[in-house]
Amino acid sequence: MKSQDTPFEGGPMDGRVLQVLLGPTGHPPKTYRIPVPDAAGGPPTVLVYRRTPRGHTRRLGLVRGWKYVHDPEGLGDADRLRWPWSRPRRDNTPHGKPDDPTG
Repeated sequence: MKSQDTPFEGGPMDGRVLQVLLGPTGHPPKTYRIPVPDAAGGPPTVLVYRRTPRGHTRRLGLVRGWKYVHDPEGLGDADRLRWPWSRPRRDNTPHGKPDDPTG
């Protein structure tokens, strides 16, 4: 498999460059999760980085490369594009109108 040197910005990985495996399309993954073990033996903390373009070409506006930017909320794919035919997102709100006694 191919890999690419990809820089990281923000968070604890700021300024580091890691070899990231590329997918079948030749792009790195959209989100990169790094588990950091807890010193006290608790559950690990997961750092989330999102892929953003490093730069664009002048004429055609093509992406020159990719970099990862720290996502402090760690939402990952929560705000991704939702297609109308995709399954609706699961939420904990009750169905029906709020003023409707029958629900």
